[in-house]
Amino acid sequence: MFRNWRIGSVNGALLAAYFIPAWTLVAFNIMVAPVHGLYERPSVAVALYLSDHLQMAGMDTVRAAWLLALGRATAVTFFAIHLVLLCIPRTRKNGGSDEALGIALAIGIIISFASMLMASKVGELAALRLHATELLLLLGAAIVVVIERPDAAPKTVEATPPLGLEQAELLHNR
Repeated sequence: MFRNWRIGSVNGALLAAYFIPAWTLVAFNIMVAPVHGLYERPSVAVALYLSDHLQMAGMDTVRAAWLLALGRATAVTFFAIHLVLLCIPRTRKNGGSDEALGIALAIGIIISFASMLMASKVGELAALRLHATELLLLLGAAIVVVIERPDAAPKTVEATPPLGLEQAELLHNR
């Protein structure tokens, strides 16, 4: 059963197992109560950066919070699509789920890198560690997906007996 699983597929499934519940919960909290959800631990560095360095007003902060929640929800959606595509053996063998994983990784890397930079600017060490860890997880998975290619389809070669001295077989040569 596990003969056709690649390292990138397993790594993507493990990342999805972490990011789907963690980022869904954060995005849901921001969607329900934007300001309160933005000032919770996973997003506090973004909130402090927006309010202190960019001096955003209330409604602008809410819009930025919703944009962050939308980005996280989009990454979660692509991780879920990757998991669904992994359940189909033919798609898993030829690497068909790598595109969804790549999009999820790209969005996640952008969000984690920006959040890490904001956490370093405002001096939030716990948030900096969280976002740096997430960024390293995503970058490691991206490297594995880029380096590991799916197995090439076997080429069908028609077996014909070789002709002596590469001459064409004519009727009188039989």
